[in-house]
Amino acid sequence: MSYLLRQEIATTATTLVVKVGTRVLTQSNGQLDEDRVAQLSEQIHRVKVTGRRIALVSSGAVGAGMGRLGLARRPADLAHLQAVAAIGQGALVEAYEKALRAHGHHAAQILLTAEDLDHRTRYLNARNTILTLLDLDAVPIINENDTVAVDELQTTFGDNDRLAAIVTNLIRAPLLVLLSDVDGLFDRSPAEPGAAVIPTVTRFDESLRGLVRDSSGGLGKGGMASKLEAARAATAAGENVIIAGGRTPDVLTRILAGEEVGTLFLAQGHTVAARKRWIGFTVQPRGALVLDDGARAAVVEQGRSLLPIGVVEATGHFKKGDVVALQNAQRVEFGRGLINYNFEEIQRIKGLRTDQIRQVLGHYPYDEVIHRDNMVVTR
Repeated sequence: MSYLLRQEIATTATTLVVKVGTRVLTQSNGQLDEDRVAQLSEQIHRVKVTGRRIALVSSGAVGAGMGRLGLARRPADLAHLQAVAAIGQGALVEAYEKALRAHGHHAAQILLTAEDLDHRTRYLNARNTILTLLDLDAVPIINENDTVAVDELQTTFGDNDRLAAIVTNLIRAPLLVLLSDVDGLFDRSPAEPGAAVIPTVTRFDESLRGLVRDSSGGLGKGGMASKLEAARAATAAGENVIIAGGRTPDVLTRILAGEEVGTLFLAQGHTVAARKRWIGFTVQPRGALVLDDGARAAVVEQGRSLLPIGVVEATGHFKKGDVVALQNAQRVEFGRGLINYNFEEIQRIKGLRTDQIRQVLGHYPYDEVIHRDNMVVTR
């Protein structure tokens, strides 16, 4: 049954996004492993000759820069991190271009920041560029712009796993493959005797987070926790995700043959429309609204708009038209939406009936704080 399911997913995956992590691409001394890049490029070629299109989200710029400069440790200060990334990015794309050209393909570098994707027009421009490159039979090599993206370098949450999920939603790719230094999601710590890879995850719940055993240190910034979050974001929008070992021989070929490689995360529900993917899974919220239980149920279970009477608390400094997060009483996010009022107005009308808005604000532009057409349930 698992084989048939994977075969069906592989057959329908005419476009896929592949993310490859730093630890897969670099040697223990931090230098870029060009043999590994060549092996990956050969697999990409095999994918493309089947008629599929593939976009690659590649880590490794900082690691490649460290190798070029002969550095034994990742720099601690931001300026040196950005400089090393600038040197390494050129080396990384150069290696991909050389390896792909041997198979008749070209690499196309795309560097993005969170700000690029928060802005709707720039988001669409990025989408159009990637899709055009795919039409031209090129391989987009996508990375966070480390030279200017401060959050990307200072934290482990804004990493390329999340970027890969965003790109998957951006181009509506039916399959995201996260290639890691581990073979998938294990049922316990991989170091424990008898630990085994979970072949299929059908739904997301808190028990999954208890299986995460991230290691610290080294070159990479992500880990299984960030991969689970990326898988959640992509599957919530209706796409499938596989986490697999990047060092597994012919891993992409085997995945597309329907073999049980790594952990398959099945799509959760129906495919989400393109605009709602941008609202729910791309834009960084500018604030948050805490809802009472009744409002949460109306939004999640009945698909209704959010009215001011259901808002308990507001945080952040958002303006009309910004994306805000929707939280339950425990401050856990369950949705996002485009808000019709700014922060100061929400502070004044929260908890009120809609017929009281004019009396408080002196005008009455909207019944809803967030209309259901501009809202996405993310969990």
